[in-house]
Amino acid sequence: MQRRSRLLLGLSFALIMGSALPARASQVVWSGLVIANNVAQPEAIPPELNRFEGTLKELFGYNQFRVIGQSRKTLVTGSEDWLASSKYFSLHVDSKGGTDAGYLLNLKLFQEKNLLLETEAKLSKASPLVIKGPLVGDGQLLLLLVVQ
Repeated sequence: MQRRSRLLLGLSFALIMGSALPARASQVVWSGLVIANNVAQPEAIPPELNRFEGTLKELFGYNQFRVIGQSRKTLVTGSEDWLASSKYFSLHVDSKGGTDAGYLLNLKLFQEKNLLLETEAKLSKASPLVIKGPLVGDGQLLLLLVVQ
């Protein structure tokens, strides 16, 4: 009987301490399908891209960036999946798990039902993931993923 009481006391203590530990904070990942091009009168950059405007212009040489599809996903376990889509393109993201440094992702880019790209990538919590996609009309498709 005394052994059982100790076991119950120990189990109760473990449950209390386990619930007192801070829960892992969930994080939001923004995924965007962006068309970049050069125009005479560029539109204002979308708010989601404000902090990357200079870098995007420098890296890709375009003066206008339009978000044509996007998704925000709150990651609780780090193993969720989601879809960012536009009229013709969709980006399927399957997170394979998270660490303190970031997330391992499986990315699939589709143009309608045709698979254009499948790759694994690491999304760092410290910096965005930017992938140059195919040429589209007079511009370039860019895939952006950002831990917010």
